[in-house]
Amino acid sequence: MLQSVDLIIRFCRNRRHVTKDANKAPLSVNAMKAKRLSSTKPSKTKTKSVRTKSWLGSQTLVRGLDVLEAVASGVSNLADLAATLELNRSTAHRLAATLVERRYLTFVPRSGYGLGPKSLELGYQARVQLNIPRLARDHLEKLAAQTGDTVHLGVLDGTRVLYLDKIPGRRRVEISSRVGELQPLRSTGLGKALLLDEDEPRLRDFYRCEKGGEQHYRVSENSWVRRMRDYAKRGCAFDLEENEDRIRCVAAPVRDATGKIKAAISVSSAAQYMDDRRMQTLTEDVRFAAEQISQELGWEASARKANSRAA
Repeated sequence: MLQSVDLIIRFCRNRRHVTKDANKAPLSVNAMKAKRLSSTKPSKTKTKSVRTKSWLGSQTLVRGLDVLEAVASGVSNLADLAATLELNRSTAHRLAATLVERRYLTFVPRSGYGLGPKSLELGYQARVQLNIPRLARDHLEKLAAQTGDTVHLGVLDGTRVLYLDKIPGRRRVEISSRVGELQPLRSTGLGKALLLDEDEPRLRDFYRCEKGGEQHYRVSENSWVRRMRDYAKRGCAFDLEENEDRIRCVAAPVRDATGKIKAAISVSSAAQYMDDRRMQTLTEDVRFAAEQISQELGWEASARKANSRAA
């Protein structure tokens, strides 16, 4: 878990360094001449000015990440934290207190600072999102080979579905999806499969949050909610040319050890290869592949416990 949190921190810090370098404006010819004519030893005023411009708007964020990284490495008391980061005690305390308030750190008197539940949550989510494509890959490839169609893997990202993987099919069908892109929830098979456990108020919220967007969606809210109830009973969801013209898909959720939906997979193809009868046939194949991936995440053990308790 600590390794996952450390990866997140390092990623943020690397992005900060890249951004800082990218924001430096190139010197003009006159500025280059002036630089050569100036003293090789910069004045304190000039150094301070350059530092201020480079860190403007990000210094507090960077220092907060420094505090988080220091605590993750084992620094627990305020004095050591201030010394490690070369900050005065009041600044170190202010940054640490903010992180405690946001649950990224915890503070216990006489014990000091430690990673908080929010840091652990982010670390877990990062580990799951990084592992799901690797664990799912073989199953996705088998499903694509078995069906001859394009297979997708996606996860919930706020109010959109994030595509994590795509296995092209054998058919000459062009599907515009790309790995790393965000797509609507209400019109995609993946998006609907990710929402199968939601109650009606939440479903209506997800539907309404996409109103007024670029996409013109022809399915009414009430009809969509009725379909979602039916999909939840089946354990799979359909995209009936709702997201892309002449493209249909069958999708099913992937669950983790707790039984919660963590991802979804889908089989997509042109409508000419996906009539109603074939979509019904594909339902079993897609659900089976999703269950295989769920077992990789520990879902089978969870299901067995639930079944034994029910018995």
